[in-house]
Amino acid sequence: MKSVALHTLGCKLNYSETSTIGRLLENDGFVKKDFDEVADVYVINTCSVTENADKECRSLVRRIQRKAPEAMVVITGCYAQLKPKEIAEIPGVDLVLGAAEKFNISQHLKEITKGNSAKICSCDIEDVNTFTASYSMNDRTRTFLKVQDGCNYNCSFCTIPMARGKSRSDSVTSVIDNVKEIASQGGKEIVLTGINLGDYNTSHSIKGSLNSETQNFFSLIQELDKIDGIERYRISSIEPNLLTNDIIEFVSNSKKFMPHFHIPLQSGSNKILGLMRRRYKKELYAERVGLIKTLMPHCCIGVDVIVGFPGETDEDFKETFDFLHSIDISYLHVFTYSERANTVALDIKPVVPIHVRNERNKQLRNLSYQKMQYFTTQHIGETRKVLFEGQNKNGMMEGYTDNYIKIAAPYSATLENNIVDWKI
Repeated sequence: MKSVALHTLGCKLNYSETSTIGRLLENDGFVKKDFDEVADVYVINTCSVTENADKECRSLVRRIQRKAPEAMVVITGCYAQLKPKEIAEIPGVDLVLGAAEKFNISQHLKEITKGNSAKICSCDIEDVNTFTASYSMNDRTRTFLKVQDGCNYNCSFCTIPMARGKSRSDSVTSVIDNVKEIASQGGKEIVLTGINLGDYNTSHSIKGSLNSETQNFFSLIQELDKIDGIERYRISSIEPNLLTNDIIEFVSNSKKFMPHFHIPLQSGSNKILGLMRRRYKKELYAERVGLIKTLMPHCCIGVDVIVGFPGETDEDFKETFDFLHSIDISYLHVFTYSERANTVALDIKPVVPIHVRNERNKQLRNLSYQKMQYFTTQHIGETRKVLFEGQNKNGMMEGYTDNYIKIAAPYSATLENNIVDWKI
C-alpha cells in the first residue's frame, strides 16, 4: 500500500480542502502519514497571499528532496494555479494541480511516474465554475467546513480571484448533509469557511444545485441553527459590508453560533481603503463593532489589517493605529504588504520601504497583544464553556471558550472533545 503525507499552507479553507484530498486518497488505498515521516507521495496545498507562503512551499520541497528523494511531490492550491510553470521548475516537483484538478488527484497519480520534469494540469481560472464541498475531520477538534469559494471582489492588492475564480456556493441541502455527517463522526464545533463567506448565495451557485429560491448567508445560518448534533458554530472571516445587522442580532440570540467574529479591516484610513478598493469606510466598520459589543459585550472580535500598503504615509498609519486603539476589538492578524504580480497595487506610489513596513507591523502586533490581554482580563473569574482539543502537549491540553479565549489545562483524556464549564 502506498503512503501519502499532506501539508497545508494558508487559510482555514485550505485546511478543509487538504483534509478532503486526504480522504479521497485514503479511499483510493493510500495510508496517511505525518509530513515529517518518509512517504511515497507528498502533497503540499499552497497559499499565495504573501511572498512568505511562496518561499515556504519551495523550502518544503527541498526538505522532502533531502528526506525522500524518490517520493512523488504534488503541489496544488493558489500558488499552483497562479504560477504553475514557476513551481514546475522547482527541482523535485512531479505534479502541479490547478484549481480545477486538485480533487482529481487520485487519477493524476495513476497516470504519472517519477521523472525529470513536472507535469502541469491546470486551466484558465475563468473556466473554473464548479464547487467541491470540503471539510476537515480528525485533524482538529474544530471542523472547517467550506460553504463558499472564489471572489467577485477586486481588491487592488489581492490575487485570490485569479487563483480561486468567481464566487460560487454550495447548496443549502449539501451543506446540511455535510453538517449531519460531521455530527455523526463526533464533531462538536464547525467553523464555516469561504473565500468571501458573506457572499454565500445560491443564485450564483453551480448549475444543478440551485434551490427553488435564492438563499443567502443569513438564511443558511438560520437553517444550520436548527440541526441537532452540532453544539457550536463559528463564522470565519466575513467582510464588514456583508456582516449585516440581521446576522449580528441572530448570533446574539443563538445558543449554537458563538460570540466570535473575525472581520477584516485592512486599514483604518479611508484614503488607503479607497486605494485598496475595499467596499466600505472605517465608519461602517466602527458601527458594526459597536452593534456587536452592545448586543454581546463578551464577544471576541478579530481583525485583519495590512501595513505598508503603497501610499501609506506615517499619518495614514497613525490613523489606522489610533482607530484600532479606539474600537473595542480583541486581537489583530497583522499582514505586512507584499507585492503580488498582476495586481493594481503595483502601480500605486510611493512604495513604502521594507524596514518601515516591518516597524509598523511590530507596532500593531504589540497593540494586538495589549488588546487580547485586556479582553482576557475582563473575563477572569467567569465560568465559560470550553471545548478541549485532544492533543497532549507535554502533559497539557488546550481548548477555547465560547468567546475564543484560549485555555490551558493539565491533560486529561476525559476532557478530549468535550465541552465543559470552566472557571477562567
